Amino acid sequence: MHITLEADYAVRIVNCLSKNQTRMDAKNIAACTGVTLRFSLKILRKLVAEGIVRSYKGTQGGYELAKPAGEISLGEVIEVVEGPITISRCVGASADFQCSRVEETECRFNRTYGEVAKLVREKLYAVHFEQ
Repeated sequence: MHITLEADYAVRIVNCLSKNQTRMDAKNIAACTGVTLRFSLKILRKLVAEGIVRSYKGTQGGYELAKPAGEISLGEVIEVVEGPITISRCVGASADFQCSRVEETECRFNRTYGEVAKLVREKLYAVHFEQ
């Protein structure tokens, strides 16, 4: 299991906004985080859609956190980009996933995968962006 580059960048963007505690334009966010402007805008759209970041239009426009940094968890930001945190496709499997197991009973690894995913989620949701 690994966190994608997009999730890593989303964390950087939220952290940047948290540290600056002021409205920033996308160009400055990109410079602060080392993320290209185009990719920053793509991630910012997702963060705005989920209510983590607020956007403002116009000459005084830009982006800022939509709620206090202490209310935004690492897990929340990662899941905005990645979707639900799981370690196996069979945990919370979508309708298009076809398990290769032969027997009809629950996969013997499914419970372990679920427990590990729960622990990872708990750890990620325990970390917040407050400075």
